[in-house]
Amino acid sequence: MSQVETPKMVEALGRRHLMLFSGRANQPLAQEVASHLGIDCGSVDLRAFANGEIYARFQESVRGTDAFVIQTHAEPVNERIMEQLIMIDALKRASAKRISAVVPFYGYARQDRKGRSREPITARLVADLFQVAGANRIITMDLHSGQIQGFFDGPVDHLTALPPLADYIRSSYGGELVIVAPDAGRVKTAEKFAGVLHSSLAFLHKRRSRVAPNEVSVREVVGEVEGRHCVIVDDMIDTAGTVVQGAEVLLAKGAERVTAAATHGVFSGPAIDRLKNAPIDEVVITNTLPLPEERRLDKIVVLSVAAILADAIRAVFEDASVSELFNDQNQL
Repeated sequence: MSQVETPKMVEALGRRHLMLFSGRANQPLAQEVASHLGIDCGSVDLRAFANGEIYARFQESVRGTDAFVIQTHAEPVNERIMEQLIMIDALKRASAKRISAVVPFYGYARQDRKGRSREPITARLVADLFQVAGANRIITMDLHSGQIQGFFDGPVDHLTALPPLADYIRSSYGGELVIVAPDAGRVKTAEKFAGVLHSSLAFLHKRRSRVAPNEVSVREVVGEVEGRHCVIVDDMIDTAGTVVQGAEVLLAKGAERVTAAATHGVFSGPAIDRLKNAPIDEVVITNTLPLPEERRLDKIVVLSVAAILADAIRAVFEDASVSELFNDQNQL
């Protein structure tokens, strides 16, 4: 009897189960990812105590599962990060077999080095927090700088929203395009866009204030833009100062029209007012961050990255190659 049943028992013990859980930052994106995977988001009780402390309890067994916790670090950023960490800690203590943190927008990514003395490297601190909490892997999208992957002592799948953004630009705009990097640090990303779209390349020279945060000055354009449709590409649009100044400089240099494309629409502070009055025809972003109704403009187009995240989650669960899945076009 035991000789017959042993193989079945081993098979049952080796069978793995994928579960997806969502924090409260961007639940519509999580539901869309779950739909692509053909599953439902797991049930978790998330709430805050009177003093603001976060409570999390999973409503079903997670023992032995491959658990994926999706949470984008939207405003309020600190609370969203802490909520995801608490969920991961709860999964670890409930004996989940493998825990992956799915972070469409990684908080504190811009603090990835010391620009001046006595500054923190907060992107590294966030990576350390994920590791201590119990995350075995991070899946994220369009980090501010690629070296952040090295801050986490484990696998990091760094995805990019280039394919849907490039597809939209290709299908929506005719004529000769110029892909414009907003600064020297974005030239590599702009080169990828230009290569996919078979377009020429230009970049803006800007100087960022070392004292006042979110203040930049765009000074010059390097590249031929006169009489052409310019597409400024970046990883994020925060206060929109860079992209608006860039558009004004490009038009002053003879550009025919300007479009902006970015993965993450942070849109903090004066961003929406600036974009509303900016000489930019269209702002193309993705849904890595939620966009409340009161911040929506007719010129803002939101594309979905749910299919990209779902395919990456499926590949991780099946121990398949993420880069081969996307033919090396969706990883940076």
